[in-house]
Amino acid sequence: MYAIVDIETTGGYADNHRVTEVAIIHHDGLQITHRYQTLINPGRRVPLFITGLTGITNEMVRSAPLFEDVAEDLYEQLKEKVFVAHNAHFDYGFLKKEFEEAGISWTAKKLCTVKLSRKIFPGLDSYSLGRLAESLGITIEDRHRAGGDAEATARIFDLLLKRDDQGVIAKALKRGSGEAILPPNLRKEDVSQLPDKPGVYFFLDARGQVIYVGKAVNLRKRIYGHFTGEASEWNRSNIRNEIHGIRYELTGNELIALILEAQEIRNRWPKYNLAQKVRVEQWGIFDYYDGNGYRRFVVNAVGRQARPLLTFANKSAAWSTLWNKVKEFNLCPKLSGLQTAKGKCFAHQSGSCQGACEGKEDVSAYNARTEAMLSSFESQGATAAILGIGRSPDEQSVILVEQGNYSGFGFVGRGISLEDVTAVRQWIVPGKDNRVAQNLVTSVLQNPEDREILYFD
Repeated sequence: MYAIVDIETTGGYADNHRVTEVAIIHHDGLQITHRYQTLINPGRRVPLFITGLTGITNEMVRSAPLFEDVAEDLYEQLKEKVFVAHNAHFDYGFLKKEFEEAGISWTAKKLCTVKLSRKIFPGLDSYSLGRLAESLGITIEDRHRAGGDAEATARIFDLLLKRDDQGVIAKALKRGSGEAILPPNLRKEDVSQLPDKPGVYFFLDARGQVIYVGKAVNLRKRIYGHFTGEASEWNRSNIRNEIHGIRYELTGNELIALILEAQEIRNRWPKYNLAQKVRVEQWGIFDYYDGNGYRRFVVNAVGRQARPLLTFANKSAAWSTLWNKVKEFNLCPKLSGLQTAKGKCFAHQSGSCQGACEGKEDVSAYNARTEAMLSSFESQGATAAILGIGRSPDEQSVILVEQGNYSGFGFVGRGISLEDVTAVRQWIVPGKDNRVAQNLVTSVLQNPEDREILYFD
């Protein structure tokens, strides 16, 4: 029996985000036998950019059950079934983390419809859920909602079962099909003893020199992932034969791991870290005037000659910040590039949009509010400490930002007071204000989500 699953969440990684909706469809190998769907109260606010993508609002989840309230029901829905999802690692990771926090131990065999489709339907331009469904003649109803996406995944999986002439699915389910094939010079103990915690890892050559630096939310899972049969680039690469050892540093959370990874790559320039040697992707918020004189905004990748108003480490952080600002200053989502659908903008429902998207609001009045928003961007030179999860329960991480610039990070005991900048400096290791670190702290200060931030005068 298969359980075909889709979830919606408050963000992109399980370490700091929560589930907001779950849909499960049972399939016996021939047909669908049962459907289950529920909204979940994540216990925190749903970011505006997530609402814009999924349509799930804070009001919708406020009266929904907490995950712990439905954990037993969900476990019964998934127990003794093969877990099937589009990008299964994402959905499985979130649910496993939620089950663990609810005190339930759950594991399952997994099938990923992305990986299966690449083998059973080779040669397609894209294997994203939307593009794959389109290629197979499947219409997705209620896109970016758990129920609609799970139905589409179920229909894709049904086609995979029917067209699997080479036994791809059976091979994927065999014990050991996803097990790591370790490099010839790496001992199994070096990997099996790795912790299931966030950190930065270093691959070493025969002389103990660092040849690759990476970050992970789960060190053991991430490093094993380099050596599975699916990691074709790594299996073809010379790096496999050059790896003789692994060392790592725990970071407590992904934000510190991202910063430390960037610093170590720039300090060492390992031979196999090609991506960050070439370029670091940035996203930014840009402005321009349309033909009617309205000032408009857009989120886009930052090119070499671009001059964004603010830069961010990723697209979602830029979107989330712009959503918050549009709401704060009663701007139009359509004129801010946050809504492309036809018809009235989302803000018409709440009455905050005054008709700029239809050309009904006075241009100067609208642009005055955009000026106020820009002024809020210019005042972001804060001095602050960003607190996060530490490497152990009795400590927390701390990142120091001085006048808007990244200064370094460290770890401090939970009972220690951080009442001023001088107190914070005692616990951090100074770091260079590189582009990656700066983008990350800018994103957090603009959109802290559930992180605790201490601001200093």
